Amino acid sequence: MAVDRLIAALDVGTTKVCCFIGQPDHHGIRVRGIGHRISRGMREGAVVDMEETESAIRAAVDQAESAAGQPIDSVYVGLSAGDPVSRIAEMDVAVAGHEVDQADIDHVLAEAEHGIDEPDETVIHAFPACFAIDGAIGVKDPIGMFGEKLSVAVHVVTARPGPVRNLEACVARGHLGVADMVMSPYASGLSVLDGDEKKLGVACVDMGGGSTSVSIFIGDAMVYADIIPVGGCHLSEDIARELLTPIHHAERLKTLYGHAITSPSDDGEVIDVPRLGESEFGDDSLSRLPRSMLTNIIQPRLEETLEAVRSRLVESGFDRASGRGVVLTGGASLLPGLRELAQRVLGKRVRIGRPRGLTGLADSTGGPAFATCAGLLHYALNAPENIGAMRVSESRFAPAGRFARVGQWLRENF
Repeated sequence: MAVDRLIAALDVGTTKVCCFIGQPDHHGIRVRGIGHRISRGMREGAVVDMEETESAIRAAVDQAESAAGQPIDSVYVGLSAGDPVSRIAEMDVAVAGHEVDQADIDHVLAEAEHGIDEPDETVIHAFPACFAIDGAIGVKDPIGMFGEKLSVAVHVVTARPGPVRNLEACVARGHLGVADMVMSPYASGLSVLDGDEKKLGVACVDMGGGSTSVSIFIGDAMVYADIIPVGGCHLSEDIARELLTPIHHAERLKTLYGHAITSPSDDGEVIDVPRLGESEFGDDSLSRLPRSMLTNIIQPRLEETLEAVRSRLVESGFDRASGRGVVLTGGASLLPGLRELAQRVLGKRVRIGRPRGLTGLADSTGGPAFATCAGLLHYALNAPENIGAMRVSESRFAPAGRFARVGQWLRENF
């Protein structure tokens, strides 16, 4: 990619719409423009109001373009809806003992594309995770090697077409093209993980406003991705419901006084909680409650979310292969005590991940809440080869037979 070309990332989330405009340079990516707006047209990562979503996209992009001093015509878009399904598939071709060259690589990738092209789901990603020569799995670059059979392991991530098309339509109504659609868990991982983590095995958990995404990287490749439809907004709604206070005040209480783990001192600290339905907030319209009531709402919901994360890691089959490290990111990850609670529930070492490899980010936009948008820029600059915009069926990659071999090898050898 030319160093003078601008690239743009658009993260359309449940709580905010964010646009980063970056310019590749010899040191990576410099952010030239940033725009973000409150999101009111999304729910759990899916479009529920096209006009509101379109308006927020336009405003965020306009703000970023103004800061960059240059318009954009296409964006890399993050996707966190559509009930994604993550699969490992394997295809192979005969090479008859000769030296593997680029034509053989192209052949096996074409066979992979042909083999998974069926019309039920929208394929978001279909990336070669690794190659194999005569069953020796784990080859990163087979060119120059000799063997009888060349195989490729492809990580395929699919989603329901409806949510994908709705998001594409909102972007198009803002007079923008979609350069590529990227699963949010993948983008977040690209943003906050370092090279050794991705090579040795790690799980990235992005706790956003409307959902919590999970990705697993092994051997420098993403081998699993999933999205849990629970996020920080659900926590605010729990607080509002239990304490009978407006949702925007529940969000404020969570930010100011929220903690993920109960403390003996919570009972002795009193907080003012505006009552639901009161038009004026004087002393008569406030409830004075112990802080422990707030923590006793927050902790169970977070434990439930983290238990769901742990279940997804186990069900993926890559829990052991992903090692003992988890990188926690997303806006909700900043809640005090969450790291300690995550370590307790997941049984792994947890660190908080912030965007890496970008210059020009202000402190207010360089934190975990902007990990996905930052990762979209990384994807735009260094995306692995995607073997096609394809559609596959739910039944094509049942975890049996030869389609399970590479996944089993990854689980056992990392």
